[in-house]
Amino acid sequence: MDIITRANTTVLILDGSMATALEAQGVDTNNPLWTAAALDSNPQAVYQTHYDYFAAGAEVAITDSYQASLDKLRSLLKVDDDHARALITSAVTIAKQARDDYEQASGKHGFVAASVGPLGAALGDGSEYTGAYQRTRQQYLAFHRPRLEALLAGKPDCLAIETQPKLTEVLVLLDWLQDQVPQVPVYVSFSLRDGTHLADGTSLLEAASLVSARSQVFAVGINCVAPRLVVPALTTLRQATTKPLVAYPNRGAAYDPAAKQWTGLAPLANLGKWAREWRAAGAQLIGGCCTMGPDAIGGIARTLASKN
Repeated sequence: MDIITRANTTVLILDGSMATALEAQGVDTNNPLWTAAALDSNPQAVYQTHYDYFAAGAEVAITDSYQASLDKLRSLLKVDDDHARALITSAVTIAKQARDDYEQASGKHGFVAASVGPLGAALGDGSEYTGAYQRTRQQYLAFHRPRLEALLAGKPDCLAIETQPKLTEVLVLLDWLQDQVPQVPVYVSFSLRDGTHLADGTSLLEAASLVSARSQVFAVGINCVAPRLVVPALTTLRQATTKPLVAYPNRGAAYDPAAKQWTGLAPLANLGKWAREWRAAGAQLIGGCCTMGPDAIGGIARTLASKN
């Protein structure tokens, strides 16, 4: 069964934070490449993160490519284009290997979603949560195309165009994908200012309506937002589309882009209640983002598998 069929017939459990899980293994993510540096320095830790999430109950691994870009890998690691592209492709192959190994051990099949973060993530100033940047169509493509090509070379089950603060950037990506690889499934998830607006102020209803009208997009939603925004956002999203909805928030913390740290985490004791509320509000792809580790994903999986 492919990921589109699964998403339309049952709740799919997404994984959680790559950074939180890597840091628990002793990997330093406080660098300009964030978690993507581990693709070069510690690919085994990336593999173990994916495996641990599957073992916790996740059914979809999101690759360690959110902040990977050809230019940053090349300049910061002092490697050539071919090496940088190979590292990005490895984000998919590592996740697929963990998926396949877990399936062999458990008999449970999972999926791999290749993460496509916004340009704002590569800027390293927190603007994936504000959308406070502007680029032309060609500038967006110049940034995104090399990574998209490298990720697609790894043959993921779908692309996750995630934590997107701007509708304009997403539409550029979707146009290119429709022209180049219309057969590849895509889900889109936005970062938010509040329950009805993207981070840059665009109407969530408008954005969801335009994005979900694309035949290639099989699900639309929100991620790395405070848990309190999830139900209002899902209510807005359901007005815009009948496609599966996506929700994988953080733990309600505030992000300091200078220190690259999260503060003010909500207690995980709330997780079961939240997960049931998200499912009741229409979410069909449910997981966690920054500061949500394997324990959190395990709690979500157990809650949503329970009949209580």
